[in-house]
Amino acid sequence: QVQLVESGGGLVQPGGSLRLSCAASRSIFSLYTVDWYRQAPGNQRELVATITSAGTTNYADSVKGRFTISKNNAKTTVYLQMNSLKPEDTAVYYCKATWTAVGREYWGQGTQVTISS
Repeated sequence: QVQLVESGGGLVQPGGSLRLSCAASRSIFSLYTVDWYRQAPGNQRELVATITSAGTTNYADSVKGRFTISKNNAKTTVYLQMNSLKPEDTAVYYCKATWTAVGREYWGQGTQVTISS
């Protein structure tokens, strides 16, 4: 019922920055926890960052100090600001929204991030 659309991916040089967006078809992020995952070819999907409905954030050790997850004021979009990018950050990035209390989970389609000189 809820659609999530990721955008903002692309090609950037090492040390550069990108901001990914996860836009919801309805204002849901006051109730849902949102996770950013990434998956590179041949690797398992890994959790990168989380923001709860209350605004609490958590990050994987590999991105702490470089990535920031946030919401807009309308609670319609979640962002992942990525700074000081490294080649090992190359992956398809996915957002997931979860409302655990009612067993609802939605995934976006993914956006490609490539870090290369």
